[in-house]
Amino acid sequence: MSRRKRPPVPSSPVATSADPAVYIPGFLAYLDAECGLAANTLAAYRRDLDRFVAWNRDTVKASVHQVSVAVLTQFLEYQHALNLSAPSIGRSLAAIRMYFLYLMLEGVVSESAADLVSSPKLWERLPRVLSPEMVDALLQSPLASEDRYPNRDRALLALLYATGCRVSEIAALKLADINLTEGFCRCTGKGNKQRLVSLNPVAVQAVGKWLTGERQDLIQRFGRDDGWLFLSRSGRRVARESIWSLIRRYARRAGCGDISPHTLRHSFATHLLAGGADIRALQEMLGHASIRTTQVYTHVEHSRLKAVHRKCHPRG
Repeated sequence: MSRRKRPPVPSSPVATSADPAVYIPGFLAYLDAECGLAANTLAAYRRDLDRFVAWNRDTVKASVHQVSVAVLTQFLEYQHALNLSAPSIGRSLAAIRMYFLYLMLEGVVSESAADLVSSPKLWERLPRVLSPEMVDALLQSPLASEDRYPNRDRALLALLYATGCRVSEIAALKLADINLTEGFCRCTGKGNKQRLVSLNPVAVQAVGKWLTGERQDLIQRFGRDDGWLFLSRSGRRVARESIWSLIRRYARRAGCGDISPHTLRHSFATHLLAGGADIRALQEMLGHASIRTTQVYTHVEHSRLKAVHRKCHPRG
């Protein structure tokens, strides 16, 4: 039996605008002729893509070349705000993935951001993320009037958030791993793999204050320096369990609730993606062996998406 001929990709002036709607008829014909999808499935794909096209025209107005992880994440959150079920949102993501695969096969786009967006099924186990304002409150919570080593504790908190390092990586840092002049540190992650992570000015200032103040006092008191960056009150390397305890204490003081060191790692990753960071660069910064582990952060910071929804939705 002969195959039905697939309609060509439009080459009219309209197509040069790269509006996602332009290629949908050809995509649906491709699904019908070459993939043999059922009529009901084709109708569902059309509805999902029509919803995406309408939302795109009303909000970000992205061409097919500009549809990024951030754009798709905003669209999924928009559907979530409409109280659509997880299976419905997952199906719409599947439709968009298939659509961009078609565009890649046709040579319209060279890569698909849809492959990097996590499934809504992952949302049920997403980690808690602090807002930037809450992070600021947490970093300011160590107080000289109440805490024995406020500069050390502030440096610990600032470094966890600035680098996204695991608590075990922070506890294992040595003086030789820190370069405050150049603004980076070298950490050793899982499998003894080393990576360089940048430090922001807040972390540089906080660590510098700890190094020239309280740390020097501890070294003089105990008469030794084993080279660890962060020391306990006994002058030895600070334990990861102690860092957990410190974070929980300061979180309660700042009103963050019950959080862990990993909350700062999650916040670091989410805030970077919200600011437009490339997911593969984020993978390298976090020390993830697989990009799939990093994809969980493509939900992007929820408060930012709420603000986008309030601003752009006609009933926001």
